[in-house]
Amino acid sequence: MIRIRHRTPSRPRTPRLCRALDLALPTAWGAVAITFKLACPLAQQSGLGARIVSSAVFFAVGTGLILHVRRGFLRELHQLRRIAGAAQNVLLRPLPPRIDGLAVAAGQLSADRGATVGGDLYEVVATDHGVRIVMGDVRGHGLAALATVAAVLGSFREAAHDEAELACVLRRLERAMARHLRERARDEHPAAGGAEPVSPVAEEFVTVLLLEIRGDGEVIALNCGHPWPYLLRSRVGSAPGAARGYAEPVAGGDPLPPLGPFPLPAELPVVACGRLLPGEGLLLHTDGLEDARDARGRFFPLQAALAEAVRVQPVVPQAVIRTVYDRLLRHTGGLPADDAALLVLRNDRRRVPVQHGEPRVHSGAK
Repeated sequence: MIRIRHRTPSRPRTPRLCRALDLALPTAWGAVAITFKLACPLAQQSGLGARIVSSAVFFAVGTGLILHVRRGFLRELHQLRRIAGAAQNVLLRPLPPRIDGLAVAAGQLSADRGATVGGDLYEVVATDHGVRIVMGDVRGHGLAALATVAAVLGSFREAAHDEAELACVLRRLERAMARHLRERARDEHPAAGGAEPVSPVAEEFVTVLLLEIRGDGEVIALNCGHPWPYLLRSRVGSAPGAARGYAEPVAGGDPLPPLGPFPLPAELPVVACGRLLPGEGLLLHTDGLEDARDARGRFFPLQAALAEAVRVQPVVPQAVIRTVYDRLLRHTGGLPADDAALLVLRNDRRRVPVQHGEPRVHSGAK
């Protein structure tokens, strides 16, 4: 049994007390140096021993001041990281381990050191129309892309519940992205005043993959320039050589254009991807994984890493993410050049037999 020892929390220091201490300590150090220089007889002598002692005193005073300033900087940095982490968790909130019979796990690896959220976005919500998932990738990476992430995620979290059709959800995302770009263009070109800018921020865009998993495991999708997901299956047996993992790209055809630079076509055909059977998984990802290179310029073998992750055990979302990220960091020798997000879902619902002639999730494997 794990026991937690509770301690009475100490009263936090008030900002006024912290500022007083920040001023008092350097003042005290300075007073020591001045007192030594003016009042100590040894400081008035010019001999070698007196100079050594004086140098040691002033060195100690200088070291104390530097350590005090460093401690203040570290305290401020820690506070800023806590604030940034809280804001990032609100934006890209942690997912529950289970959503409507699906086991869920997500991971985010930012290319900016110290940031937990970059230009990648994901969300999973259970609605009356099925479990709806979004995975997206904003142009660029790091903290500069957070405003676009907020605009897309905020729109999805409302539209996923309000809209009965997946195509209508995508229309809502398109309008939110267009509105965000107009506001950014006005902010970056204040001379335009409140009028529409002549040239919007045309280089900004976001790739988006929308999925809907219905109660019987049927999967439908809309893809705007994003990588298609992978279907994960594992076959684990007691016989030697029976363990085998499968990671096959879902075949969905040519995607629509990304949101931002061009309007979407009038017709938004939803792609039917078949059914996700119990025990099988889907992995959604951003292109930061497949585009990651090692020192010799070789791309990261994502499909092989996924097959290895499900080779000796059933599809475990958390284990898949840990395995992929471990291999990615070894492949690149450090942080990748672009943000890399992963989202894994496993169907844990009651087994529903596949009807005769009914497709499963389509894969791109031949």
